[in-house]
Amino acid sequence: MATATSTISERECQTTWTQHLNKSYYQDDQQVKLMNLQAEVDSLLEQLQHLKEQRLAATNQEE
Repeated sequence: MATATSTISERECQTTWTQHLNKSYYQDDQQVKLMNLQAEVDSLLEQLQHLKEQRLAATNQEE
């Protein structure tokens, strides 16, 4: 569970850094699309991590 938290924190840092770097390279409309896609990726990553934790918990309960 600490791994999931650190992974999310690392992803947030990467997202912030990427936004900072890309800001000067993309037009405003492209920047908005990129930010939306990154937000969607972050959301999907969190969902995946949550499902992984649920499966791990279910496996531990079965044992």
